[in-house]
This record gives sequence, C-alpha cells and structure tokens, in this order.
Amino acid sequence: MEKDNLLGEFLRARRELIRPDEVGLPSGSRRRVPGLRREEVATLAGISAEYYLRLEQGRDKHPSQQVLDALGDALLLDRESRAHSNELARDRGRRRPDRAHESTSVVPKGIALLLETLNVPAFVMNRYRDVLAVNRMASALEPSLQVGRNRLISLFTDEIARSYHPDWESSTASVVAQLRADIGTDYSDPRFQSLVGELSLRSDRFLMLWSRHEVRIGGSDAALIDHPELGRLHLLREKLSIDPEGLVLVIYHAAPGSASAHALERLFSETPP
Repeated sequence: MEKDNLLGEFLRARRELIRPDEVGLPSGSRRRVPGLRREEVATLAGISAEYYLRLEQGRDKHPSQQVLDALGDALLLDRESRAHSNELARDRGRRRPDRAHESTSVVPKGIALLLETLNVPAFVMNRYRDVLAVNRMASALEPSLQVGRNRLISLFTDEIARSYHPDWESSTASVVAQLRADIGTDYSDPRFQSLVGELSLRSDRFLMLWSRHEVRIGGSDAALIDHPELGRLHLLREKLSIDPEGLVLVIYHAAPGSASAHALERLFSETPP
C-alpha cells in the first residue's frame, strides 16, 4: 500500500474507472488512458487542472470539504466512497488513536459456547479475516472454514474453497472493498500490510481489485454456497460485532421453510458432534 499518497492513489484509481459516457463526455477512439483524463475530472469538479494534478501527485493532500464534495460528484462516488475520501484527506500520516490496537485473537468463552449451541453454521473471525472459532456446521458447510485459516487467502488461492462460491466474482469484489474500508488510513498496521502483500503476490484477481480502491462497508447479507451433497444453498448472512475485542460473529441461516433451510437441517442431522 502506498503510504505517502493515499488520497492521490484513490483519486487516480477512481478516475480510471469512470467511462466518459457516464459523465456526458464523448468516448472517442483516441483515448490513451482508461477512464477520464485528469483535465476532464478537473473541469467536472470546477477546479484547475494544475490543482487536480497536485492532488493526484500528493503535493496537496488535504483539500477543502468543498473540493472533496465536487470531486465526489465528478467521480460518481457513492456515500461510502465519499466518506473514505474524507478520511484520507483528514489523515496526517499517523495511525488514528481509535484504530491503534490490533484486534485480539482470543474468543470470549461465552461466544465460544454459543457457537456450539447453534444449529446453523457460525464462526468468529478478526478484522484480518483470520478464523478464530468455528462450529461443526460451518466446517461441514464449507471445509475451508477451519481455525487458523484466513478467509481471504482461502477465497483467492484455494481452488476447492473457490468451488463452493458460485458467485466468486462478485464475492471477491465485495470482500476486497470491505477490506479497503476496514483499513482506511491505518496503513502502518503490519498485519494488514503483510496480508495485502501476500494476496497481491499470490492472486492477480486480488491485485486488480485492490488497485480499484473501491470501498464497501458491511457487504451483502446474502450468500450462495455450492455444496457437493446438498446442492446450491441460498443463505442469509449475519455479521455481529463482538466489542471491544474487534471480532465478528458470522452466522449463516436460511428463510424458514425454504429448500435451503431443509438442507441446513439435513446437514445438522448428518454432521457428527
């Protein structure tokens, strides 16, 4: 991750994702760069091209809120991406006090006991997506859900894990955008740096998605799982924060009476304790 020019890298990446026709500009066949030119973004935002160049190059890292709002309009940023750009512009190159701690790897005893009482798949992960606790239903639903494994590394590098996700393309895009949102300006976190570095080396798909600088908080509450015995399951996914530990309890369930709910019941009955 680029430490010194977070806002500039974000602006460049978002500029390259915008098609000219999306903002009322002719596409043409002579364009040498993807997306919009810097000058076009500057015009759309009502600022000078030279000033916009300074922003992308990191020579000016803290534009006014008015400029950020104008750039958000020009780049068609959604609410989450606008909030992210504001955070990048406020950063002063230091870790924020409320994010200076790393999330714990210790699952509270009560949560560990709760996992075992649930008759639906559930697991606990930290903000790096390391699996810290998992119940038998979750491992039976998806074998890559094992304590000690990382959800992102499994999803991007394990072909067996990938085979369980028929919506792998959209799922990977979503989880990378969530990771980007979680990192924010906390670029000095060595665990995040290590995780992003490993995934960038091992997965071209991750590297491409990471370079897009898309941001998404929370992700989808729906999940598709292709199980070799149960077929395709349409599940609901709940993510519950475990504070102050910084952990997340993930629970899969299905609409009552649905085929997927009956499949989970079968999975529960056939999975040994």
